[in-house]
Amino acid sequence: MRYSALRSLLAITAATLLLACTGGESNVAQGNRDGILHYGNGSEPQGLDPHVVTGVPENKLIRALFEGLAVKNPYTLEPEPGVARSWDISDDGKVVTFNINPEARWSNGDPVTAHDYVWSWDRALNPAMGNLYAYMLYPIVNAEAYAKGDITDFSQVGVKALDDLTLQVTLSAPTPYFIQLMDHYSTFAVHRATIEKHGKATSRFTQWTRVENMVNNGPSNHQEWKLNRRIVVEKSETHWDRDNVKLNGFVFYPTENVVSEERMFRVGQLHYTGTVPLEKIPVYEAMENSPYVQAPYLGTYFFLLNTNRPPLDDVRIRWALSLAIDRDKLNQTVLQNSNVPAYSITPPGTLGYDPPKLFDYEPDKARRLLAAAGFPDGAGWPGIELIYNTSESHRKIAVALQQMWKDELNIPVTISNQEWKVYLDSVTQMNFDIARRGWIGDYVDPNNFLDLYLSGGGNNNPGFADPRYDEMILQLAPQAKTREERYRIFYEAETMLMEQMPILPIYTYTSKHLIHPSVKGLPSNLMDSLNLKYVWLDPDWENTRGGS
Repeated sequence: MRYSALRSLLAITAATLLLACTGGESNVAQGNRDGILHYGNGSEPQGLDPHVVTGVPENKLIRALFEGLAVKNPYTLEPEPGVARSWDISDDGKVVTFNINPEARWSNGDPVTAHDYVWSWDRALNPAMGNLYAYMLYPIVNAEAYAKGDITDFSQVGVKALDDLTLQVTLSAPTPYFIQLMDHYSTFAVHRATIEKHGKATSRFTQWTRVENMVNNGPSNHQEWKLNRRIVVEKSETHWDRDNVKLNGFVFYPTENVVSEERMFRVGQLHYTGTVPLEKIPVYEAMENSPYVQAPYLGTYFFLLNTNRPPLDDVRIRWALSLAIDRDKLNQTVLQNSNVPAYSITPPGTLGYDPPKLFDYEPDKARRLLAAAGFPDGAGWPGIELIYNTSESHRKIAVALQQMWKDELNIPVTISNQEWKVYLDSVTQMNFDIARRGWIGDYVDPNNFLDLYLSGGGNNNPGFADPRYDEMILQLAPQAKTREERYRIFYEAETMLMEQMPILPIYTYTSKHLIHPSVKGLPSNLMDSLNLKYVWLDPDWENTRGGS
């Protein structure tokens, strides 16, 4: 079957190449010659305002058009200079001073200043803005209070322009990952005069983001937007680091249908797509010199266990459920080997951090724990319910777990799908026994996953609470003098968390790409982060295979 599918795909590709040779140049061939990368971007963007949008398609475009104080190195994910050419952190870790690059410019030629950031962060945190990512700035003194309307004077927030090129930020506590947050688009500066020309500062979806109106500060400028067809950006001549931007532009294609986008890649219309149909993955994996690239992604798929409800209030039951799950089999059969089995909340390799692995598939031990908890071979089991939000993939995973628990523990578990809003309400109100959940990291640090389970936290839906855990995450880790010391504290905290098993980790997400071999400088990384300054196209790629 695999050979037949592969032969079919290769035949189609060969036919396409023949047509390209006889009927005209493909987008890829033309792009390689002209330095234009053709990029499959998923769905049509909701908008391009960094303080409004939240989606992945918007993320890619905004990063092409805007730049933060710091940017991520796509190979190491370490922060490096963006609009700020350098930064200084006080000895106590609470004051960060950004030194703005005097060559940083908006696309209309205006200098980028520290005052731009004060005004933009006032806008981003203003309750009227409705910025769903406002919390990215919460480490700043009084930022959360301002965003929630508890204070109304932004001068009380720890953000000051000492002069045009010096931005001083005061944090409530040491925040080792704060510089990373400067690469999240919600913290980007926007051009005040342009926004105010087209509405109020906090107005949403105004015309300031239209091609003819936009003023931005990134490596590319907005050139064309044809709805549901393409969005074109071209290299900016005002960007401070334009000499190191190798591409002349990008063409982004909004394609809702994953099958259609894969077909566009296959026929030479795209250099890149980040959406691959599951059924096509084995075909691409079987190809020699395959364009398919799969890599760990900073996110975990898991199930919440309501630790306040019997029988799940017994840690032995929670462990029995976890030990009875064959995560490898689940990944192979249900997920087409498209993800990585998970045994912790934090994805492995999160900027050098590797979480503990305390368990595996151990059905015999699971049965012993179940018996010790008073349910030998499932006798007397009261029954529990697993809920998930409506989705075929979520249903398949739920059914697989239901069957594993029946086969290994002889316990019935009912499954129920809920519409998104109902499901969210159930989880928020802790009205569930077991609930599907997923978490994608906003920044590359274990803290982004471990702070989910602080006592009384808004995302602590299993009801886990431990004062020692809180102390390690809130006090000890931020005060650590080295990354190694912080990671040791995180490891101890995550060990404590997983010993209590308030969640059932299932898999670590992966990014799935098709990348033409002419594309260079686009490595896979945990954030699936794109840095335009590193990307280039090799028109002579057939003779330079193995280049980077």
